[in-house]
Formats: sequence, structure tokens, C-alpha cells
Amino acid sequence: MAKKISVIVPVYNSIDCLERCVRSLCGQTCENLEILLVDDGSTDGTDRLCERLAAEDGRIRVRHKENGGASSARNAGLSIASGDYIGFVDSDDYIDSYVYEELLHALEEREYPVAQISRDEVDEEGRRLPDVCVPPEKERFCDSETFIRELLLHQGDSSFCTKLFPREIFAEHRFPEGELNEDFRLLLEILQEIPGIGILPRQGYHVVCRQESTTRKRTKDSFSRVFLDIVDNADKVQELVDRKYPALHEYAVRFNLCQRLDYMLHVPIPQMNGKNVFYKRVKGYLRRHVSDTIQNPYLTGKNRRYLLLLTAAPRTVRSVHAWKMRLGR
Repeated sequence: MAKKISVIVPVYNSIDCLERCVRSLCGQTCENLEILLVDDGSTDGTDRLCERLAAEDGRIRVRHKENGGASSARNAGLSIASGDYIGFVDSDDYIDSYVYEELLHALEEREYPVAQISRDEVDEEGRRLPDVCVPPEKERFCDSETFIRELLLHQGDSSFCTKLFPREIFAEHRFPEGELNEDFRLLLEILQEIPGIGILPRQGYHVVCRQESTTRKRTKDSFSRVFLDIVDNADKVQELVDRKYPALHEYAVRFNLCQRLDYMLHVPIPQMNGKNVFYKRVKGYLRRHVSDTIQNPYLTGKNRRYLLLLTAAPRTVRSVHAWKMRLGR
């Protein structure tokens, strides 16, 4: 019998999209799967929907738990998974019917350590959006150092949802809980231990970009903590690269600067003050690394200009930008 795949789906208040996700899993041409729906304390009836879906297909198992976030739900799924291979799908998203058959074939026949399908982005009506990760023209094996370099250039795919992993990889690894941007850090830990990843060109994983995404939802005076976590993760990445991949040092510096630029472009203007310790830390870093901003060969001209402006007069630049945005409406 073909090796078994466990697909872990963290679920939280997903009543409007979960059924489409699960139907896409149940329709896989690779049938030896278990589908683990981990209900992370839903309050909108999603818990009951999980049970109804499980009653319709014996491959679906449901675990209910108190709310703890996506990483906590994934870890709960890992604790009960029985498959030889582990996959992940977000409850907003859906996949084409061939995805797990092709990924399994890549692991079994090509003997890739990890296999990745390509992805696209669609809106809630299924309309294609610009590619965040451009797929390769043909199947390729990407060694770990090259994969890390592409991640540092914001060209690679750090998502666990597009990948299939041998179960033993998670014997010593779990997702960091209480954080966003959790995929990136864990993937870098895993990449240190494997030769690389086989990347398949077909865009079989469909990321649904929802307007109410928890990582992007903002009000005037608040913003997602993902913008704090990406800065903290950038520091960890710099430490890892300098220790294990010194040839990638300038790529990591570029990544660090760009993550801080993302923070500076999103932190609410009222929070850009001396009482905000995190903001002061980011601003201090940019001022200490002006020479890197000017000299780093991997920054675009636009990124360089924004970084220098936000380093010199961050509140003024953000205020002018907000004023221009209001005029443009």
C-alpha cells in the first residue's frame, strides 16, 4: 500500500471557507490520507461543521482544543498524526486534486528530502492575483543554501502548506507558539538539516487572500504583531546566517533592512514616539546601518530611498505619505 499522508488543517472560525478546503482534500487522487481538522476553539459553529464533515468521510479526524493560535493547532495535529508524511493546508485555502500524488511521487521516486508544489494567490471570488512566489519553469532541486538565499531575497516560498515532509523531520521540531511569521523560522531550522527541497512547477496550491486576514487587519491606531515578529525573526536569521552560511551575509543584511522597512511602513504614526521601545529599537538599528543601506548590492533603489528617508525623518515621511494617500482617494 502507498505510504500514508497526514494533512493537518488548523481551523478557527472558518465556517465560510472550510468546506471548500476539505472537499479539495477529500478529492485527492492520492487516497491514502488522513485529514486532521484541529478546531482551535472556534465560536461561530465551525466546530459543528468539522464534525459533520468527519461523519461524511472516514479519513477525517477532528480534534477540538482551546484557542492557542495556528502554531498551537499545528502542533496538536502533529501529536496525533499517524502518516508517513506530513502536509499542512490552511482552512482558507484549497488545492488541486493532483497535489499530494505529485508530492508523494517526488519524495518516493525522486528521493527529494522535502517536496514543494508551486502556489498562486486568488481573491475570495477565485480571481487570480499577481504571483508572490514565481514558479520555476520546470522541476528543480534547490539545495538548502540556495533556498535560504532566495528566502532572504523575498523570492522563495517559506510556507509549510505548499510542502510535503517525511514525518521524522518533526521528531525534534515544533512550530513556535505565540508568534506570527512562524513558518519562516522553523523552515530555516529544518533547512540546516536537509540537503535541499525539490520544487514542482505546477501551481496546485491556491492561497485565498481574504480582506479580514488576521495578519493584515488594522485599525488607525493598531496593527498586527506580525510586523514585530518579522523583525525579531530577521535578527535570528542574521545570527544563523553569519554562523552557518557566511557567504550569505549581505543577503541577510538586506533581509534585515527590508523587514524593518516593512515595520516602519506599517507602525501607526501615533506609536512612533520615544515611549515605544520596539519602535526606538528599529529606528536605532536603521541609523546604525546607514552604510549598509547605501552599499548593500541587493537592495532595490526604491527600498534604499525609503530606508534613508525613514531613517532621517520617520514621522515626517510617514505623515507626508499618509497625506498624499488621502489626496489620492
